[in-house]
Amino acid sequence: MYHKIIRIFTLFVFSIMFFSCVPTRQFQELKNKNDKCVDERDSLKSFNESLTVKNTESLSEIEELKKEIVDLASSKADIEDTLSFYSKKYNVYKKLYDDNTLNQNKYDSSNDNETKLLLAEIQATKNDLQKREDKLKELELALNSKQKEIDAKNKNLLVIDSELKEKQKELEEQSKKYIELQNIINRQDSAVAVLKEKVTDALLGFENKGLSINVRNGKVYVSMEEKLLFKSGKYNVDSKGINALKKLSGVLEQNKEINILVEGHTDNVPYHGTGNIKDNWDLSVMRATAIVKTLLNNSKIEPKRITAAGRGKYVPLESAKTSEARRKNRRTEIILTPKLNELFQILESN
Repeated sequence: MYHKIIRIFTLFVFSIMFFSCVPTRQFQELKNKNDKCVDERDSLKSFNESLTVKNTESLSEIEELKKEIVDLASSKADIEDTLSFYSKKYNVYKKLYDDNTLNQNKYDSSNDNETKLLLAEIQATKNDLQKREDKLKELELALNSKQKEIDAKNKNLLVIDSELKEKQKELEEQSKKYIELQNIINRQDSAVAVLKEKVTDALLGFENKGLSINVRNGKVYVSMEEKLLFKSGKYNVDSKGINALKKLSGVLEQNKEINILVEGHTDNVPYHGTGNIKDNWDLSVMRATAIVKTLLNNSKIEPKRITAAGRGKYVPLESAKTSEARRKNRRTEIILTPKLNELFQILESN
């Protein structure tokens, strides 16, 4: 979702660069903040996934260690039971031997073999007992080592879990920002759709007579051909053009949250004028200014909402070197954009 938001936002940013009430430098700062926010979100998401994997692995390792400890404890218990048995057995044999030694004078030589067998049994039992004691010590050492390892894993798990919760919280905050941003953009899209409908209704009689209305990149474009507004090479607005602009100005006056950019465009045929107009660029500026004044003179639009710009021959609709292409390129575009104050506030808080 956030990639879609960023694409939409980027289109908004670049499309209102010329006429936004926010200065270019501040605009760039907002864009930089937004880019940084995107990078941080991606980084947090990746880090969050990494921590989740590490957390799962640590839990698995701890469970494995717990099983090993249970097995070791069971083995230890078995050895302790066996050790107890052999200890008792050893004590019995030892007592028999001691008794035999104390009373050896009472036995004849025929009992020597029995004594030797008893001594051998005692020694074997003693050796086995020693081995089992050694094994028990090994198990105790292994058990202590595993317990230390599991304690270290638990400690590390607590650190990972704490860090995971912190990053998850940051990620949730970022997601909340983007949802808020998406909601604002959706409202802007709705506002643009409503505005287009109002403009279309107001200029209904002029469509297909050199006027077209469409939506591009979150803005309403009202495009007027030269024939609707001006005589060739002139910048005084014709009466039919004034009528169209009057109807449009009524809509713009009512919708105060709309910024207005008027762009003058010419063809690529060199213009050789005199006085204030030297070339096509001058002509495009004068035409844009004339339309701005017409809009202001026929409404109560605040002048700070409107901008005049001359683009000369440099943004053609058609690149063909034909009279039809040149006719389409000689136009004036009135570009209407909802104000993006909420959008800027979100980016600044980011």
